[in-house]
Amino acid sequence: MSRIRLNQEYRNKIANRMRVHLEQEHTQEREKFFQEREGFLAKQNKTWELAKQCVTRQYPKDDVKMAHYLQDKYPNVNTIAKDSCFHFGYMQNAKAKDDEDKYVSKHFDFRLNGDIDGVDRQDDIDSYSPQSRDFAYAYFRDELKAKENCNPDINIEMDNKPSNPHQTKFCDANDKALGFSGGKGNEISHARDWDNNYELDLIGREYCRDRQIPVSESEFNTFVIWQQAKGQMIMAHYKWIKSVLAQTKFIKDVIKGYKYLDEAIEFATESGLTMNEAEIIRCNSSGLMIYNPKNAAEMLKSMKNKNQTREAKILARQEYEKKQAQK
Repeated sequence: MSRIRLNQEYRNKIANRMRVHLEQEHTQEREKFFQEREGFLAKQNKTWELAKQCVTRQYPKDDVKMAHYLQDKYPNVNTIAKDSCFHFGYMQNAKAKDDEDKYVSKHFDFRLNGDIDGVDRQDDIDSYSPQSRDFAYAYFRDELKAKENCNPDINIEMDNKPSNPHQTKFCDANDKALGFSGGKGNEISHARDWDNNYELDLIGREYCRDRQIPVSESEFNTFVIWQQAKGQMIMAHYKWIKSVLAQTKFIKDVIKGYKYLDEAIEFATESGLTMNEAEIIRCNSSGLMIYNPKNAAEMLKSMKNKNQTREAKILARQEYEKKQAQK
C-alpha cells in the first residue's frame, strides 16, 4: 500500500487538531487559569459588599431616598445617578519628618469592562484600557469559544503585532457576543447582566471622579487586592495560551519537515493525540472530524442542554478534580 504524501492542507488539519488537544491538556498553566477564573466571582461579590458599605456610609439611605423624592418632584432636579465605579481614597500619614500627609485615591470599576489600573477614563467613555476587554474575554472564554466567528484568545495571538483587520474582526465579534456592542437588540448580553448586579444610587454629578469617597487604609487595600485579582486572571489566561501557541508553532515546524502523512500521525500519537489517516482525509479544513460517526454523535450531544449556570460548571469541575485526585 502506497504511503500518502503530506500537503499543506493535511499539515494544517493535523496542526489544528493538535492545537485543540493542547488546549484540553491538564497543564499547570491551564489549571492556574481555571483556578483564577473560577475563584474570581466570589472575590468580586465580597469586595462589592465592602463597596456598598463604604458608599452607604458616605451617602446614607435616608439621604438617597430624600434625593429621589426631590428629583421625582421637581423636573429641574437631577442629582441621583446609578454608578458601578468609585473613587475610593484615604489620608496617608507622612512617613518621614519632612514629608507631608497625602490623600491616596484610585478608581475602582466593577463593570465587566472596568479598568484594572485604577485610572479613570470618563473623559472618553470608549477609551478603556486594553486589559478591560481582556478580562471579559478570559472570564467568558468558554462562551466565546462556542460562538461562531469569535476568538477570546485573539489579543494574545496578536501580541506584539500591529493592529490589523483580522484582529479587529474578531474583537468586534467578541464585543457583540458579550454585549459591549449591538444595542438593546442584543438579547444575550453578558455585560448587561454583569453590570446590573453591581449598581448603586449615588448623589452627585454625572462623573464618578466628582465623588471622592473616603475609606480606611485597610478597606482601600482590599479594593486594590480585588483589582489585582482581575489582572492575575488576565495574566493566567495569557501565559496558558502563550504556552499553547509556542507548542503549536513547534508542531507546525516539525510537521513541515515530514514528507508522508503517517510520519505526522506517528508524531501526533507519540504526543498523546490518537488519530489515523482516514480521519485526517475525511475531516474539514479546521481539523474537526465532522464526518466520523462517533465524533459527529459527540458533537450532536454537545449541542444539547447548554443552559448551564456558572455555578454548575464550577461544581462539575470540582467533582472532576475530586475524581482525578482519587485516581
